[in-house]
Amino acid sequence: MSPVAVIDTGICNLRSVTKALEAVGAAPHVVHRPADLAALGARGLVLPGVGALRDCVASLRSSGLDAVVREWIAADRPFLGVCLGMQVLFDHSEEGDIQGLGVFPGQVVRFRRPRECKIPHMGWNSVRFLQPESPLRAGLATEGEAFYFVHSFHCVPTDSGLTLAECDYGGRFCAAVGRGRVFATQFHPEKSQAKGLQVYRNFALLADRT
Repeated sequence: MSPVAVIDTGICNLRSVTKALEAVGAAPHVVHRPADLAALGARGLVLPGVGALRDCVASLRSSGLDAVVREWIAADRPFLGVCLGMQVLFDHSEEGDIQGLGVFPGQVVRFRRPRECKIPHMGWNSVRFLQPESPLRAGLATEGEAFYFVHSFHCVPTDSGLTLAECDYGGRFCAAVGRGRVFATQFHPEKSQAKGLQVYRNFALLADRT
């Protein structure tokens, strides 16, 4: 398969993500700056992240990869954001009052749930895909597939049509977004066993066909 670039923000488990991509036959390469990506000639770009959104945004801006991400998505090239890599795409986050990259209009807000719903939302939960024809859903059931989540904040897109999948945790929330060949998931595919590998496989195949 064609090379897939994985952005190193310094706050993500690169080994888990690259191993998952390798497991589905992709050729992942870690990039730290725009020059790395230009030299690679990648057809797909993955932005993973865990931890604090402030650190993720700061890393992207200091390396100049924030502009690369915007340009890549604007060109509708295959892109996959994971966890913080999804949240950073929106306008603003309540987590530290941070301005995101503004790729998608919307907010990242803290869970406000009944007491029985512990925060962070951590563990397995089933999702329902709202874009059944999305290439990221190939080989997966429209409803009932379980993925692994770890987060205290969730995205609220201004355009509800952007929501690729939703999940219920004391109320429905956006679990993934999709537009064209651009996708992002709040759940961690690399921690979601066979179903998560299917997500990475679908993305790698889409990038390879581009």
